[in-house]
Amino acid sequence: MKYLKQFALLLGICFIAELLHYLLPLPIPSSIYGIVLLFFLLYFHIIPVVQIKETSSFLIEIMPAMFIPAAVGLINVWDLMKDKLFAYLFVIVVSTILVMAISGLVTQGLIRRKRS
Repeated sequence: MKYLKQFALLLGICFIAELLHYLLPLPIPSSIYGIVLLFFLLYFHIIPVVQIKETSSFLIEIMPAMFIPAAVGLINVWDLMKDKLFAYLFVIVVSTILVMAISGLVTQGLIRRKRS
């Protein structure tokens, strides 16, 4: 029963995020509203972490399986992608390197800031 309550709580947050996406005229996906809403609920201790810990851990564990449908969907558009495969790979490699570099620099900056 504990898992059902935790999952229902997370689904409720997702529902509120969908409502925000529907009501607010901003080009922000509902998933971003949900992440920000969950962050603030956890940060201000409106929802204690223990109320969603087990279900969140389970969802993180099965997250790789959630990418299977998207990967299989690429098969449907392979004819369109194969001509630009090197361009896609270039963008993937460059953006991955940029994200890693920026994340590292920000992390180092935060560590230095915390030490001083």
